Amino acid sequence: MTEHQLREQESRIARYRHLEREVTDPLAACLLHGIIEDLEAELRKDRPDWHGPRD
Repeated sequence: MTEHQLREQESRIARYRHLEREVTDPLAACLLHGIIEDLEAELRKDRPDWHGPRD
């Protein structure tokens, strides 16, 4: 992944995290959590030094 694609992936993860916090349906929250885990795994594969969101 290029640096631009990595930043886009981080942004996508942040958007899904926000949705996960806002959603009230337990199934939707579970599905969003799975999506976030997949995106983070892909990001860690391409950027091994990535350890999660910067809070």
